[in-house]
Amino acid sequence: MPCGYAGAFDECRDNEKTCFRVEGSEHMPYRSNVPCKHPGCAALIPYSQMYCDEHKQLHKNDRAYASERGYGSKWQRERRKFLESNPFCVKCYEEGHITMATVVDHIKPHRGDRKLFWDRGNWQPLCEHHHNVKTMTEDRYVEYKF
Repeated sequence: MPCGYAGAFDECRDNEKTCFRVEGSEHMPYRSNVPCKHPGCAALIPYSQMYCDEHKQLHKNDRAYASERGYGSKWQRERRKFLESNPFCVKCYEEGHITMATVVDHIKPHRGDRKLFWDRGNWQPLCEHHHNVKTMTEDRYVEYKF
C-alpha cells in the first residue's frame, strides 16, 4: 500500500521504508533554538544566528567570514590548482620525509593586501601540522620593522 497517512499518528511500510507522520505537520520541524554565544548570556536565538539582538552590536567587528576575507570560490579554485602542481609539504621535505600538502600558506602574511594575497611567489604548500605551527609562531603577532 502506498504511503497514505490516515490517522493522527500513522506508520506505513512502502517498499521496506518506514515513514511516520504526525497530523498537522506538513513540513520538517525547525531546529531548536540555541543560546547566544556572548559569554554569560542565556537568551535563546535561532540556530543560524550567533548573538541575540542585545549583543549583536558588540560583535559586529568580529572576524569576517572566510569568503569576505578573500577565500571564496576563486581562491578555492586557485588553491586546488596550486596543490595539484605542488603536492608535498615543503617543511616536511626539509625535515627529510614526504607528506601531502593540504594548505596553501602565504609565506609573508598578506594582512588584507590583495596584491600580496594573489602573488603565487608568496605561496607555499604545507601540511596542516606545519601550517598550524607557522601560524602560531610567525604569523600570530603583527611585526613592526623600523
